[in-house]
Amino acid sequence: MTESTHYRICPLCEACCGLEIKLRDGEVTSIRGHDADVLSAGYICPKAVALKDLHEDPDRIRTPLIKRNGVFEPSTWDEAFAEIERRLPPVRATHGRNAVAITVGNPSAHKIGLLTYFGKLARALGTKNVFSASTLDQMPKQLASGLMFGHWLSVALPDISRTKLLIVIGANPLVSNGSMWTVPDFRGKAKALKARGGKLIVIDPRRTETAKVADAHHFIRPSADVFLLAAMVHTLFAEGLVKLGSTAAWVNGVEQVRAAVAPFTPEAAAPRCGIATNTIRELARQLANTERAAIYARIGTCTQEYGTAASWLVDVLNTLTGHVDQIGGVLFAKSAAFASNTTGKPGIGKGVTTGRHHARVSGAPEVYGELPITCLAEEIETPGKDQVRALFTVASNPVLSSPDGPRLARALDTLDFMVSMDIYVNETTRHADVILPGLSPLEDLHFDVAFPQLSWRNHARYSPPVLPPAPGQPQEWQTLLKLAAIVQGKGAACDAEALDDAQFAEDAQRLFGSHADAVIAATMALKGPERTLEVALRTGPYGDHFGQRPEGLTLAKVIASNPTGGIDLGELQPRIPEMLRTPSGKIELAPPLLLQDLQRATQDLRALAPDLVIIGRRDVRSNNSWMHNLPTLAKGPFRCTALVHPVDALRLGLKDGTQAHLRNGTRSVQAQVQISDEMMPGVVSLPHGWGHDRPGTQLHVAAERPGTNLNALLNDQSRDPVSGNAVLGGVAITMEAVVSGQCE
Repeated sequence: MTESTHYRICPLCEACCGLEIKLRDGEVTSIRGHDADVLSAGYICPKAVALKDLHEDPDRIRTPLIKRNGVFEPSTWDEAFAEIERRLPPVRATHGRNAVAITVGNPSAHKIGLLTYFGKLARALGTKNVFSASTLDQMPKQLASGLMFGHWLSVALPDISRTKLLIVIGANPLVSNGSMWTVPDFRGKAKALKARGGKLIVIDPRRTETAKVADAHHFIRPSADVFLLAAMVHTLFAEGLVKLGSTAAWVNGVEQVRAAVAPFTPEAAAPRCGIATNTIRELARQLANTERAAIYARIGTCTQEYGTAASWLVDVLNTLTGHVDQIGGVLFAKSAAFASNTTGKPGIGKGVTTGRHHARVSGAPEVYGELPITCLAEEIETPGKDQVRALFTVASNPVLSSPDGPRLARALDTLDFMVSMDIYVNETTRHADVILPGLSPLEDLHFDVAFPQLSWRNHARYSPPVLPPAPGQPQEWQTLLKLAAIVQGKGAACDAEALDDAQFAEDAQRLFGSHADAVIAATMALKGPERTLEVALRTGPYGDHFGQRPEGLTLAKVIASNPTGGIDLGELQPRIPEMLRTPSGKIELAPPLLLQDLQRATQDLRALAPDLVIIGRRDVRSNNSWMHNLPTLAKGPFRCTALVHPVDALRLGLKDGTQAHLRNGTRSVQAQVQISDEMMPGVVSLPHGWGHDRPGTQLHVAAERPGTNLNALLNDQSRDPVSGNAVLGGVAITMEAVVSGQCE
């Protein structure tokens, strides 16, 4: 009997907790938090324990599948690549490069091989039709951050360990452990905030788990965040509370913001957002008059019609109250690797641009190199030049995760060819012609590329694989290079490692010039993402710069720190102006694109609120659509219920535990009612990511309690016009009880 202990980073949500995993004869016997981990200090949530279920899941794909006569059949890797080489190039040759689209989902953000090599496939395709989950949940925050600070991932993060006041809007970090803010054990940090005399205030249409531990909770009408935030900014100007503090010399646009918010008096905004006038003013005063304070907003604020404007106004408030780049306010992480705001000339840059191309059918602008994923169905359906006829999906399930999934499912059935990289036959991959399986997380190395740029504390952590992959299973980066080679006409038989060596040599020459040969020699023992990581660490802000700073970081040093919980690089510190990458070298408080969008909100200020609207919600036991097949997480009370306030239940004739029809125009779903006074009257909550009852899927545990697909109720034409993000909340619906024997 052989026993061993391994330490790794959990890949199942943004918290990135450190784990201690014990094996006996190659099988997982326990998973617990790693007490020494420099980021999470022993904290884990139920998802981490389910890694064992995920690795052992009999439904997880372990060999490539090719669809023949409508049925998936196992194949070898060579057969799968040959099938792709046979069918994909003719589509591209006949219809052009834009006839092939590609989507990527959230799990790729937790896999360094997928995240760093996906772009190589996208560039090989040369298509404008690139889509991701970012336009379902976070593009407004990325765009607002990019316009203000100069880069898409320069996100201002609450200094949770030192603040005295934290205002949370449309976020539930006690359940999510942060979203675009990596903050494991938020409950513990909120408790510490209170212990040092601080306050937590939550603004949300539901009395969430976070709201229940807060000092105060205020209901807000869904989609009205922009009105509340603009009225708070108005209050700052009206009451002389604006104070830029140490960033005063680095801020442009204060007077333009003053003019833009003039219509948004608290009196005008109060009816629209459902928050009293005096409460709006008091929130602004508390933020301005507390020495160390921050305001944070996330998914609920992003997934609405004014997502970008609301995200922008959050950082306008933090800036105007002097809390940006301040200890106890909001700060910017300094990542050990891959962060654009730590490379190049400090304090100035190109900034961000949008609209470099537009969607063929809707005209929606490109943002961060991609189009809104809600445009995908129409791009497949609509005939004409550049009509999408083939599709790659990478760890992506838009049939469940995107609005109007039934429409997208129908569209996928009309494609000439579809390839999916995924570990399941799910609601989207069931439409594929070829499925290429990925590795179990326990079979893969782990280094977070994005999340240290969003973390509450600076750190560097690396996890080696816990278990070996199956014989013949390629690494995911190798699969992506093979696909890119097929697209480029190099053939399915090409050597992925040789391709990688050649590309690395080209990149080294471009980046290091006369020092390229030395860099190649110094990294010759490494391949794929490990080699990329070595270069990123050594040239990063803490790196050894290939021997110039011997005390600096290298990959070997980070690997060696794995058993002791990684390398702690300290608390976040002020970084302005060094981290700015705007062309002006200033914080752009008044981007013209957002001033213009605020005018749209001005016209909507006095609109009447609908009688009943729907929002999503998050559960600690799931993350989007792909964790409902794991027994550890699926057990317990049924969670896909429609929460309804007692007053609404009474007027609509709904009873607890019964079924109800929810309708939005011609779209309708049926869900189980759960009466709850945690809801704001006039608001219904149904969780996102369910609906596992589609034929052809192979998710047996999930199918036992499939739940209701909220997104089937939503219109794929509704989006924030600035960022292209889907509108997932604040949507007007009707609701009625299901009469016994009645069918949809």
